[in-house]
Amino acid sequence: MVDASPRGRDRTGQRIVPETARRTAPVSGTRYGNRPTMKDVAARAGVGLKTVSRVVNGEPGVTPETERRVQEAIDALGFRRNDSARVLRKGRTASIGLVLEDLADPFYGPLSRAVEEVARAHGALLINGSSAEDPDREQELALALCARRVDGLVIIPAGGDHRYLEPEIRAGVATVFVDRPAGRIDADVVLSDNYGGARDGVAHLIAHGHRRIGFVGDMPRIHTAAERLRGYRAAMEDAGITVADSWMSLGVTDPQRVRRATEEMLSGPDPVTAIFAGNNRVTVTVVRVLAEQARPVALVGFDDIELADLLQPGVTVVAQDAAALGRTAADRLFRQLDGTLLTPERIELPTRLITRGSGELPPTG
Repeated sequence: MVDASPRGRDRTGQRIVPETARRTAPVSGTRYGNRPTMKDVAARAGVGLKTVSRVVNGEPGVTPETERRVQEAIDALGFRRNDSARVLRKGRTASIGLVLEDLADPFYGPLSRAVEEVARAHGALLINGSSAEDPDREQELALALCARRVDGLVIIPAGGDHRYLEPEIRAGVATVFVDRPAGRIDADVVLSDNYGGARDGVAHLIAHGHRRIGFVGDMPRIHTAAERLRGYRAAMEDAGITVADSWMSLGVTDPQRVRRATEEMLSGPDPVTAIFAGNNRVTVTVVRVLAEQARPVALVGFDDIELADLLQPGVTVVAQDAAALGRTAADRLFRQLDGTLLTPERIELPTRLITRGSGELPPTG
């Protein structure tokens, strides 16, 4: 039994304090699941249901005094309008869904915020969730959002087959893919120039004298990882450099895997003198490994990372505009909903090389 005294704590060590002292008035009925209705508001204000409906929906025909009484009843009861009936009348829920890879990934923060700002400007609510890079979970989440009658979906895809969305799209659910293209369906997609950005980043290392350049990236089945690897290979080929298999490592971005791959590239008789990191999570681990090395190793990362400019040396990166990706995708989604977009398009946004020092180090050894 939990001690209810101010010093009482439960078995987890959390302090338990009764909330009764906080209440200033008794609460009628059950605490949960008994929401006030318009009928309750009408009874308290002494008016008819139609009058309450007019006030709630901002319709004319109510005197200021009556409106004041209704509003006081609404505030006192904590009444909130139930939009279900409005949804059935209008066919819109004023909500959109966003399916991300991982809500905890810093890259998706500005992307999600940009989608939310566009949704808000259109009077819509954003509902989001993570697929955890699992195609089945992506499908489950996307269809669950459709079942809740969202007007549209913005999806960072985890899978390669999106035919499961065809019935929803035919039913009128606007759909835009972002960061990676849809699989096996025609749909709007907004991407960064992953190939061109990686090619520029590796060419930058080559321009500073590097010939043995390692590539550490994400899983090859992921579109962004494959495109960045393609850009790496193109830059090396342009410079007439034959790439050794030991210079490339793709797989999960787990720190242990990335650390092992990086350390292997830095060992042996002909270690790499520079590394191109395929995304922000890879870059963070590579920075930690390079800090332990006796010799300086050049680094360019794809995606900017927090505090990159404060490290010594600062981390040179190929930056993509995550906010622009989200904003462009959301704009296209609402243009679909407005009926102004008919043909799916592929939009590719440019990347930007930011030099801070790590990518400008000369080769040693």
